[in-house]
Amino acid sequence: MTERRMQIGEVAERTGLSLRTIRHYEEVGLVTPSARSKGGFRLYTEVDVERLMVIRRMKPLDFSLEEMRDLLEITDRLAVTDDGPTGEERERLRGRLDAYREVADARCETLRARLLAAEDFAATLRRKLDPAT
Repeated sequence: MTERRMQIGEVAERTGLSLRTIRHYEEVGLVTPSARSKGGFRLYTEVDVERLMVIRRMKPLDFSLEEMRDLLEITDRLAVTDDGPTGEERERLRGRLDAYREVADARCETLRARLLAAEDFAATLRRKLDPAT
């Protein structure tokens, strides 16, 4: 059974990313369409969509394009089954992946703190508008 391929418009709809953003991620080497149609249209697979979703989830955590590229290379390498990384290389890659997890956890905590401060501010404004409460 052949893998279903999607054009960029469907991928944009599924990922919530704009066509321009998807093309940009291709230009900077973060994602490459799995194929091209006879007419030259980009064709993507579920694996490509999953990759774009990883990138999309990294964006709010302020990962740079270089960090995104590095993380994707790590996960790509760890996913290789034939001729994959040796035990030592696998441990090194897992260590690097864990470092990204730690950064992501810390940035999530920072975002939670900022959200709490923003919610507190919004509540303060509501109280000022409705002094009866």
